[in-house]
Amino acid sequence: MTIQELQKADPVFLSEMIQLIYGEHWDPHHFLGLHPYFEGKKIIRLYRPGAVEVFVEVKGTVHPARKIHEAGLFDLIVSDEVGPLDYRVYHQSGLLAHDPYAFSPTWGELDSHLFSRGVHYNLYEVMGARLASHEGVEGVKFAVWAPGSMRVSLVGDFNFWDGRVNPLRSMGSSGVWELFVPGLQAGERYKFEIKTQQGEILLKADPYAHASELRPLTASVVADLHLHTWHDEGWLDKRKIECFDPKPINIYEVHLGSWRLSHGHYKNYRELAHELVDYCHEMGFTHVELMPIFEHPLDESWGYQVSGFFAVTSRHGTVADFQYFVDHLHGKGISVILDWVPGHFPSDAFSLARFDGTCLYEHEDPRLGYHPHWNTLIFNYGRHEVSNFLLASALFWLEVMHIDGLRVDAVASMLYLDYGREEGNWIPNQSGGNENIEAIEFLKHLNSIVHQKAPGVLMIAEESTAFPKITISTDWDGLGFDLKWNMGWMHDSLRYFSQDPLYRRYHHEDLTFGLLYAFSERFALVLSHDEVVHGKGSLISKMPGDYWQKFANLRLLLSYMMCQPGKKMLFMGGEFGQFSEWYVKEEIHWHLLQYPSHQGIQTLVKEINHLYLNHPPLWEQDFAFNTFEWVSFDDWDHSVVSYRRKGGEGEYELLCVHNFTPSYHEKYFLGLSNLGEVVEIFNSDAMRYGGSGKENREPLVVRDEQGEVVGVEIQLAPLATMIFKISF
Repeated sequence: MTIQELQKADPVFLSEMIQLIYGEHWDPHHFLGLHPYFEGKKIIRLYRPGAVEVFVEVKGTVHPARKIHEAGLFDLIVSDEVGPLDYRVYHQSGLLAHDPYAFSPTWGELDSHLFSRGVHYNLYEVMGARLASHEGVEGVKFAVWAPGSMRVSLVGDFNFWDGRVNPLRSMGSSGVWELFVPGLQAGERYKFEIKTQQGEILLKADPYAHASELRPLTASVVADLHLHTWHDEGWLDKRKIECFDPKPINIYEVHLGSWRLSHGHYKNYRELAHELVDYCHEMGFTHVELMPIFEHPLDESWGYQVSGFFAVTSRHGTVADFQYFVDHLHGKGISVILDWVPGHFPSDAFSLARFDGTCLYEHEDPRLGYHPHWNTLIFNYGRHEVSNFLLASALFWLEVMHIDGLRVDAVASMLYLDYGREEGNWIPNQSGGNENIEAIEFLKHLNSIVHQKAPGVLMIAEESTAFPKITISTDWDGLGFDLKWNMGWMHDSLRYFSQDPLYRRYHHEDLTFGLLYAFSERFALVLSHDEVVHGKGSLISKMPGDYWQKFANLRLLLSYMMCQPGKKMLFMGGEFGQFSEWYVKEEIHWHLLQYPSHQGIQTLVKEINHLYLNHPPLWEQDFAFNTFEWVSFDDWDHSVVSYRRKGGEGEYELLCVHNFTPSYHEKYFLGLSNLGEVVEIFNSDAMRYGGSGKENREPLVVRDEQGEVVGVEIQLAPLATMIFKISF
């Protein structure tokens, strides 16, 4: 009986061959590769659809394989002494390498156990495409979660994108499929071809990829994370040691693709690093917050519809380029915060949506799984593998890429089941409420594990409701964030500033109401990109009055923010008074700096930023109510407020006075006690900022008949902030 007849007489062989040919074999390694045969022999089975002939190198000698089925099945009988590493095969691309089907799994039982519980915090090391040395051979290990698939194959340039050639092995109940491909290197393009239970063929980018093609192309790219040598060990140590120390936080929010361009094109991360760090030093910003730099298919989404939660966008260069960016900013003392988007993801067919033919990452029911505001899909936080995917993403950027903080986008949309939905279009939780209990538990898990594994990083919530305990520790049943955007302050302030100064007296509560809750959370005051898009107008265009008053109002707004309790953030362009709304496709309007009025705004921001950094009463105990004291909050007739800011040591205080009308008061009295020397250290009406120059050369300390200090008399500049240093 011939070999072929023996094989055909074996029903198990026939069954496995048919499963392989029809793309339904869950364990191709059991059939392909090197296996015992008979009479001291082994057999090598290879699957090369469409190939006429295949050659195998065995211990340095090349042998032609035997074609045993027209579908492209070949075999070669070898000595029993031949081991898995004693032979190499030619891939379609001409690559001569070891046989992928001669290796044991790269995914282990511990991986399955941790992943199923949602606590595989180093998941980014074992999922996706990772350069590896496996059983002494260099190559790339691939792993993907697709439990609903009938078959998962690896496709790429190395196999001419033929999904029949490199099927992955199922790792059982974990839902993970894996394959080690020897000889592949960084730079290889690839995707996963998935055959669903319904027989549909899907072509999916790798959810765990570290790099992708430049849009509009969508293939994943094998990346080497170790091409850059880090030099920020001291920075990371200091970040950990000083994690509980009070510090000034003044954030510059940046969209890299429109901050600066080069002849209309995106700049590389390396070039941006040098320009951005120099600008931040000059302007007095301590942190840079990058709008999402994760891979995303659509420029107009600003990066908030993420397709690559582990991949830096290729728009500005490679992984190593971005690592250089972070390293360089650290070397110059600037922290890097990333906008991170765990609330939703796009419905593009190449990405996470219906990944294995089922609603894997999202909910099946659109009342839970579809986001009506953004036409996106919502993560199923109750599924351990999904929450683990997001946890691993956060930890990857913080631990591996040395990021100093994550600003978590759209937290409110995660907390509420009825967010953005009309009555009847949402499903209550098990208690009948609108809280998304699974998302709440995910956020608690996220913040607790981040602070455990990456002490010193900032976790910031963009949250716009009165949901309690956002910045309270998880030990006290809070969500565990470090900071929360103070959206109430922002809305109240911008609403107030939009009023004609003549009528501001009727809206005085917009200035004072926020202090009722200012210390209920650890707040950051923000003037973000969201306030200068979608027809809202730029900051300066919101301001009423003539040209001079618009600039005076903007100077007043920016300096008012710096005086108020809370950390600070300003979106690019606001620091020099850009008139147009921000547009993602063009560079911000740097050309405006040729005009004195815009130069004045930039000079004001620079000087008050540095003043903020140099005066601890403005930041040392931002979250303690006893470091803020009203002097006068009820002068609505003149639209003036004043208050004292106090530091921890009590060596001196700052008196902040804001005049919200264009009226000039030559002698304005503030009732104060416990005064020593009073010196004006900042006035937004200074002529170098574009103001009228009504500065206080010598504030007059007023005493009663007994010689006791009762207050101070100042010159109240129009539409201006005045800051005085009170020494004791």
